[in-house]
Amino acid sequence: MQLSEELTWRGFVNQTTYKDITILDKDPITFYWGVDPSADSMQIGNFAIAMMVRHFIDHGHNAVLLVGGATGLIGDPDGKKQERELNTVEVVAANKAAIAEQYKTVFAGKDFEIVDNYDWFKDMNYLDFLRDVGKHVPMSAMLGREFVSSRLGEDGAGISYAEFSYSLIQGYDYLHLNREKSVTLQVAGADQWGNCLAGVDLIRRVTGQDVHIWSAPLVVNKSTGVKFGKTEGGAIWLDAKKTSPTEFYQFWINCDDAGVADYLKIYTLFDKAEIETIIAKHETQPAARYAQKQLANAVTSLVHGNEKAELAAAITSYLTGNADIADISVDELSALQAEIPYQKVSIAASIGETMVAAGLATSLGEARRLMAGNAISIDGAKISANTFSEAGITKDLVMLRRGKAFKDSAVIEFA
Repeated sequence: MQLSEELTWRGFVNQTTYKDITILDKDPITFYWGVDPSADSMQIGNFAIAMMVRHFIDHGHNAVLLVGGATGLIGDPDGKKQERELNTVEVVAANKAAIAEQYKTVFAGKDFEIVDNYDWFKDMNYLDFLRDVGKHVPMSAMLGREFVSSRLGEDGAGISYAEFSYSLIQGYDYLHLNREKSVTLQVAGADQWGNCLAGVDLIRRVTGQDVHIWSAPLVVNKSTGVKFGKTEGGAIWLDAKKTSPTEFYQFWINCDDAGVADYLKIYTLFDKAEIETIIAKHETQPAARYAQKQLANAVTSLVHGNEKAELAAAITSYLTGNADIADISVDELSALQAEIPYQKVSIAASIGETMVAAGLATSLGEARRLMAGNAISIDGAKISANTFSEAGITKDLVMLRRGKAFKDSAVIEFA
C-alpha cells in the first residue's frame, strides 16, 4: 500500500496544502513534527500523530523530531481561554529531555534526528527576530487567528504579547529547518493548523519557496463525542510513572465498540487484512472484547514493551476475575499492589474494618450498608459475613471488591 493510501485508510487525513497527496508516494522528502514540553510526557493524542509519523518513516521519508525548548518557555495559547502559567527554564529542560527519550522509545529502530528549537533561539536577539521574522508577518494574519480574536473579544481574558507572538516562534522553526535541514513538510494534529500556516507563509515571504503541511484529525470517542484519551482520572500518558502500564492497558481494553476499528488503524501497526480479521472475529462475540484485547496488547507493547504488556494483561485478568488470584506470581503480585490497595490481616479480621483500611469504605457504617446492599464480593462471590473466617475463606490471598470497578478492589493476604 502506498503512503497516500495508507494515510487515507487509517484516517490520518484532515487538511493539507498538497493539491495531490500522491506526491508522498514519490521521492523521499524531509519532514518535521514537534512536541512542546509543557509536560514531562506525551499523551495518547500526541501518540496518534507519532504513529502517523511512523508511517511516513516506514515509507522512506526522512524525519526530524523537534522538542520545543523555546516554544515550551511560552506555551501554545491556541485553544486556551486564559493565559498559561509559564514553566521555569529548569522544568522545561527536564520535560524536553523526557520527551526526547519517548521519541527514542516510540521510534526505536527507525532513522530520525532530534532537534531542539532552543538551540537556534538562545542566541537570537530581539532586533534580529524583528528583522528576520516580524518584518515578514502582517498583523492582519495574526489578528485573524481564532484564538487571538476570542481572547481579545468582549468576553475574552486578554492575551499577552508573548502568547500573541507564539505562532511567529513556531513559524521561524519551520524556516530554520527548511534552511538547515531541507525540511519541506510539517506534520501535526488538526489543532495546530493555524500555527503551521504561519511557517508556510513566512517561508514563502522570505525565500519564495512553497512548503507544505499535513494535519491529522483529532481522535474522538465516537460514543461520547469527547476528545479521545480524556477520562475522569485525567489524561492517558505514555510515561509509566504518570499512567502505569496496567492502567494504560486497561484504558485500551475498555475502549468503545463503535470506535475500536478506528483505534486499531490509528494506534497499531496491524495491516488492513489483519484488522479486518480482528474485527470479523470480534463481531461474532462482542462481549468477549477480542478487538479491544488485541488493541490493548499492541499499543501497550509499542509504548512499554512486550514484557510490560504481558504483565499488564495478567494483572487485568486477576482484576476482572478471569484468573484466580491464588495463582498469582511474585512479580504479578508486586505489580498488582501498585494498582490497588493491599492489606495483610488475620483470617479472623473484620471485613468492614478491612474495607475501611483499604479505602473501600469511609466508615464501618458505610461498610455495613454496602454489605447489606449486596455490593461487596470476595473473588467474585457476594458476601455478608462479619469476618473472613465466617465467610469460609480457605485461601491465603483473595480479591476484595466493592461494586464492579477494577479500582474499587483490594488484595487481602492472610497472615
